[in-house]
Amino acid sequence: MDASRQPTLDEIEDRFVALVEGRLTRDEVDRWAGRWVTVDKLDWDDVSWWALSLLYGIDLPADESGGYLHDDEQVHAWLAELRKRRTM
Repeated sequence: MDASRQPTLDEIEDRFVALVEGRLTRDEVDRWAGRWVTVDKLDWDDVSWWALSLLYGIDLPADESGGYLHDDEQVHAWLAELRKRRTM
């Protein structure tokens, strides 16, 4: 991905996959997504914005136990939903 242009839907999906596969941490994915979510001048299609918005905040803690607000099962479900939305 070129750092000077916004990511494609393929690149956003790749971040989901890398997270699910353990190649990227939740913190890395959150920071990457945050870089794009916070830029006001970009134009997103609905699916890309939906998916990117899920990734931004993916590292939020549920409580002091060390768990996440959105567990791994939820992340897997989001990835499946993203793939479903891409075919519509």
